[in-house]
Amino acid sequence: MTDPRVQLRPAVDFCLPAAFRGLAPRSVPRVASHPRQRQVRTQMTQDRPILFRGATIVSMDPRIGVVDHGDLLIEDGRIASVSESGAPDAPALPHGGVDVIDGTGRIIIPGFIDTHRHMWEALLRSGASHHTLNQYYSDVLGDVCRRVTPDDAYVGTLASAKSALLSGITTVQDVANVQLTPSHTDASVAALRDSGLRTILAYGKPFDHMMSTGTGLPDDVLRVRSELLPHDDADVTMALLTEWGSDDDERHNAALADKLEVRTVRHIGATTPISRLKDLGVLRRGTTFIHGNGLPAAQLQIMADSGGTLSSAPAIELMMGHGVPAVGQAPYGLLISLSTSAEVVTAADMFSVMRAALQTGRQFGRGAESERELTAVEVLAMATRDGARSLGLEERTGTLTPGKDADLTVLRADELDVVPVVDPISTIVLQMDRRHIDAVYRQGRRMVGNGSLVDDPRPLIERLRSAADRLGPVPRTDVSVQPWL
Repeated sequence: MTDPRVQLRPAVDFCLPAAFRGLAPRSVPRVASHPRQRQVRTQMTQDRPILFRGATIVSMDPRIGVVDHGDLLIEDGRIASVSESGAPDAPALPHGGVDVIDGTGRIIIPGFIDTHRHMWEALLRSGASHHTLNQYYSDVLGDVCRRVTPDDAYVGTLASAKSALLSGITTVQDVANVQLTPSHTDASVAALRDSGLRTILAYGKPFDHMMSTGTGLPDDVLRVRSELLPHDDADVTMALLTEWGSDDDERHNAALADKLEVRTVRHIGATTPISRLKDLGVLRRGTTFIHGNGLPAAQLQIMADSGGTLSSAPAIELMMGHGVPAVGQAPYGLLISLSTSAEVVTAADMFSVMRAALQTGRQFGRGAESERELTAVEVLAMATRDGARSLGLEERTGTLTPGKDADLTVLRADELDVVPVVDPISTIVLQMDRRHIDAVYRQGRRMVGNGSLVDDPRPLIERLRSAADRLGPVPRTDVSVQPWL
């Protein structure tokens, strides 16, 4: 007899996968919820609990592993339980009704976490596909950026955020370098709040402003922190983008970050040694360092010893000539996350980034002959669990652990191009792409269903086209100046 609290949805065919070796325990322990701090949250959750039944659950939590035929329960926007389907100790269904979704033929993973993206640049998608890094500075961050209006910043940021959800990404650090005026910043924050995405706005100084007045951040960051983004447990939070500058600018920015009690993020490369930051006393614990191509091993070790993390964007690094991605050279103990960087060059697609990370990491330093062979498991962790750790969000997201927010992506694993699923993690990293995304949930609210946004994207598409038409094509000039990387 069917439980009257259960509402079944249509089933689909599936070739059930085998458990990934060494990660899936035979029985799933009941994992206690994380203790929760006070939450200043957007009320995104739906009223009724949701139960995914019979899915392959890739939890990325070592205590849970991969559950071949599992159930995942969402209540009040959080993961309430993960268990094997039909297990005698499976939790009872909550009273008051539950929506049951047949997970047959589906793989559920934590939502991807993108630790570095310039979100306003969705206005210029593929507009600088063949630009070098120097041309990007001059033509994108220089020429085009100075013509972006606050409304453009809103549209580009919102389009990037909604597209992130379509790509299975539930958290993004917006490395926002379009703060031409306070109105641009206000528009960016509004777009992030309107999107439903979990985001960190890393307040940065526009390229033109840095070239003319240095890299010291303006006093407007005080207003943004006090009036717009005062809470560290909200869905949109704040960090500072502190770029390479004079000794005075470096000390100024570090002091600001300390005063505001926010994390910092910064681009780093072969010509910007981290040892200088250490000598200046501005090497802050928890900093997200972006790229790191060409840094000697000793500099990467300083990064690791300082409690910093590395955000690698291998797809764009290979396209723009940053150098060999640092994934294969990073020392043991340096936490690596993945990022998409700039839609003006490459797709903001974590599947492409994961493949680029695995391929370059194995080719340059961590191949089959290495004592630390890079595997698909580790790369998927970079795109989920380690991204959350890098951003200080590991208590809220990054794994499918009871007590954490229900930020998750549901993948179609019954398609001809991925069946048979012999190894679910390798299938995710090496066989799947955005086409396989079935649904995306943020704090238990469905943002993507049947591969499409729940909200109608057409009005935003028209605004995006209009803004792009007004800004015009990205120029490509002959540039020889290399500002700081």
